[in-house]
Amino acid sequence: MGRPRTPIGTFGDVTYVKMPGGRVRARTRYRDDDGQVRRPSATGSSNKDALRALKASLAQRASHVATGEITGDTSFAKLVEVWLEDLDLTNQLAPSTRALYERNMRQLVMPAFEHYLLREITVRKVDQFIKTLATTRSYSMGRQARTVLGLALGLAVRYDAIVKNPVRDTARLHKPSSQTMALTLEQVDAIRAAVRGWRRGPGVPGPPPDGQLEQIIEVMLGTSARIGEVLALRKCDVDVTVTPATVRICGTIVSPSGKPTSRQPHTKTHKSTRVVSVPNFVAEVLRQRLVRVGQEAPDHLLFFTRKGSPLTTNNIRRRLRAILAEVGIEGVTPHAFRRTVATVIDRASGPDLAADLLGHTSSKITKEHYIQPDEAVDPVTAQILESLAPQRPEGAS
Repeated sequence: MGRPRTPIGTFGDVTYVKMPGGRVRARTRYRDDDGQVRRPSATGSSNKDALRALKASLAQRASHVATGEITGDTSFAKLVEVWLEDLDLTNQLAPSTRALYERNMRQLVMPAFEHYLLREITVRKVDQFIKTLATTRSYSMGRQARTVLGLALGLAVRYDAIVKNPVRDTARLHKPSSQTMALTLEQVDAIRAAVRGWRRGPGVPGPPPDGQLEQIIEVMLGTSARIGEVLALRKCDVDVTVTPATVRICGTIVSPSGKPTSRQPHTKTHKSTRVVSVPNFVAEVLRQRLVRVGQEAPDHLLFFTRKGSPLTTNNIRRRLRAILAEVGIEGVTPHAFRRTVATVIDRASGPDLAADLLGHTSSKITKEHYIQPDEAVDPVTAQILESLAPQRPEGAS
């Protein structure tokens, strides 16, 4: 057995012990990341050398935090992994939104921040990144990057890895001025004609189109529904026995990454489920679809592929874009029909009814993003302003 170790004094929270051979061991009490009190120690040829070795040992100590925990020294790439796991754990997002968040994070944000530690991400770095992205690429990309970066760093704040979220103090992005545009009746008819005539001329190889695209367009024009909501309509959602016929919009089509396309049993927001009365031209389309699925179960989709599976929104968009490009019509997306409906309803009955039809909780969103501004001022102003006409002198002819 060696000789007993003899205490030779305490300096602050450090205790020095004389070791055999003249060396000194420095020991202290240290409360670690996991809340446990530990007794690290180090040796040296003197008190000063032992203290220096102890400090170096503490600086390089292994973290004792639990798996999945994050600290200021955690890399941003690790935070993203934990954030995505947290999104799946809370399960509050629609699959399409979850996929969009991950894509925006990996494509827009990660290239700029993946090698930073969390404590190195400052307001200045975040502010410059968002401004540069919005300027060099697009306002939309800057806004989307700001959203996911703010959500991920918000999780870091909740884990006490950083004191505050640097995204909160960045400058506000100013959206470039633009004007919502609705389609005119002439444009709508041109689109109808282009879709109706696609691949139906003489000598066109292959089977002709099944007619669903033009029917889908009519339903969008008569309901204001989003493309995914139209594709999610089922046999049981339609009632053509009443006048006017009605459609219950209560689901949407989703195509999660790595998973098959399916019907989601709620719309973009849970509050936008609604029953819509439709015009006669839509009722006729619905009757045609009901005949097509007459022998199917009540929950069978009205629109579907030749194999009976759900149509994807991306395929409908691509087909519409390709058809219209052939006739020189550009810039028309399924959302253009939604804006057109909102504008028509607004002109007839105001923005509140338009908001109800579109499934918005407030007409503010409808007015800002869906209704084309009306430049015409009520002509009654001309009659009112006649009072300012110059007065003729008395006796003038």
